[in-house]
Parts: sequence; structure tokens; C-alpha cells
Amino acid sequence: QLQLVESGGGLVQPGGSLRLSCAASGRTLDYYAIGWFRQAPGKEREGVSCISSSGISTNYADSVRGRFTISRDNAKNTAYLQMNSLKPEDTAVYYCAASNRGESLSAVDFGDWGQGTQVTVSS
Repeated sequence: QLQLVESGGGLVQPGGSLRLSCAASGRTLDYYAIGWFRQAPGKEREGVSCISSSGISTNYADSVRGRFTISRDNAKNTAYLQMNSLKPEDTAVYYCAASNRGESLSAVDFGDWGQGTQVTVSS
């Protein structure tokens, strides 16, 4: 069974940066697309970014394009989300998820989820 654990969240000032990690165990991530999602209080879960199993193809939500970068290191069985120029509206719990259906920003395409890590952007 694939298990995902996010880390790297925290409190950061507007304009700052954070790097989230998604470490997998139980199975190799080689054949899974990885997605990052976020959910703010009172809001629906939102697809932030995704990356194909090979790492060649990526996609971003319009709200983060140009500020966030998704990557993966299959040798380490880990995916990452580099977040720069953070804004207060980026505040949310961030989740990573794995899909064997290919890259997608839709949560319904992902069957394995981590527990989430809190990101708070505030001065």
C-alpha cells in the first residue's frame, strides 16, 4: 500500500518561500502522477499542481503559475513543491496525492493521499 507523508509547511511572511516535500513508502512512485492540492477553511479542495510519472509534464493552477514549481526525484521516492512569492491567500492545508491515471488537477483522479501540512502566510 502506498503511503504519502508531507512535510515542510509552516508560517512564512508574504513574499517568502517554502518547499514542501512528499515522501512515499510502501510502493515506488515511478508509475504514479503526483498532485499537490490545498484546502483553506470553508473552501473546497483545490488542485495546485501536478507532474507526470516521468516528470516531463507539469501543470499548474492559474493562481500559482509562475510562483510555484513542482518536481520529483523518483530515486528518492519523493516529490516537491517549491513555493515562492507567497501570498496570504496561499494559506491552506497542502496535500500531496498519487494517481495511476496520469497528471490531473482533479482530486477525483487521485486515490492515495497524505495527511496534509499547514502553510500559513501572514505578517
